[in-house]
Amino acid sequence: MKIAVINSGSSSLKFKLFEMHSESESVIFSMSLDEIGSSHEKALETILDALRKKDITIADLDAVGHRVVHGGEYFHEATLIDASVIQKIDALSSLAPLHNPANLAGILSVQKLAPNLKQYAIFDTAFHATMPKEAYLYALPLEIYEKHGIRRYGFHGTSHSFIAKSAAKKLDKSIKELNIISLHLGNGASVCAVKNGQSIDTSMGFTPLEGLVMGSRSGDIDPAIVLYLIQTLGWSVEQVGQMLNRESGLKGICHESDVRKILDAQDENSQLALRMMIRRIRKYIGAYTTLLPSLDALVFTGGIGENSQYIRDEVLQGISIKRSLVINTDEELEIARQINVYGETLTTKN
Repeated sequence: MKIAVINSGSSSLKFKLFEMHSESESVIFSMSLDEIGSSHEKALETILDALRKKDITIADLDAVGHRVVHGGEYFHEATLIDASVIQKIDALSSLAPLHNPANLAGILSVQKLAPNLKQYAIFDTAFHATMPKEAYLYALPLEIYEKHGIRRYGFHGTSHSFIAKSAAKKLDKSIKELNIISLHLGNGASVCAVKNGQSIDTSMGFTPLEGLVMGSRSGDIDPAIVLYLIQTLGWSVEQVGQMLNRESGLKGICHESDVRKILDAQDENSQLALRMMIRRIRKYIGAYTTLLPSLDALVFTGGIGENSQYIRDEVLQGISIKRSLVINTDEELEIARQINVYGETLTTKN
């Protein structure tokens, strides 16, 4: 079964083609295009031209999977895309304005070029659909959630799902018995508490802004700061949003968001930024440890989690953890696997 996976960004398109069999998985083609602007269809045509040179046409594909950031409360698993699904993804764009419209552009481009090809959406929020109500609700008037869907959704779910399954395999445990804390540390970062193989809490919330100190995102702050900036200092809503998402986090403290460059710097603010990031990660580990009946492992992944021994050592400093693991995440493979399983389930049902 040939499954293509597309990660469509606001100005980029990443494509990976898998050959999926019951006992083997392999990547047979991959390509990434940057600075495409809004020309997702043209970018896809470029990729298909490259595929044809390898004697693979779009007719050879069995399915296409798309990473979609926000699934709201609608989507909890791999979902076959139809007009209704497209409408819901579009409606959720207000919750993920930087991501869902771009994800949808990829879907519509494939639909135009190959209208009969099966397309599936895999949502970043889906893995966290198992969070209990006490975890995903904010302590706001309940009608705000009931009328407007304002709640914690969580993100990086495809990565946390892949990590949970990989950790179970490494630890030789059933996924249903696995208890881990998964640390996806990159420019965007999140922590997930996994109990019996399911997400029961995660650091990102209504949007990917909540939680850890990230490259340019603030993570957790006192919400009254926003009110103060607007009401007392006269900031606009747009200015506050830009500051929290693009000018805060590590960048806000030391004017640099790349951890590799910050690690090389010796100035005081760079060291302060690292200490703030590490302290926040450790606080979440401590909190999530109390939510689990036991902890099989603390798992690092993401660009920073996988590659920075210094960050891992600092996070673990003085923490009593039975075992820590480093696992390279593969969100594209997880998407292909979910489609493969979902497709087989549909075939069985039919």
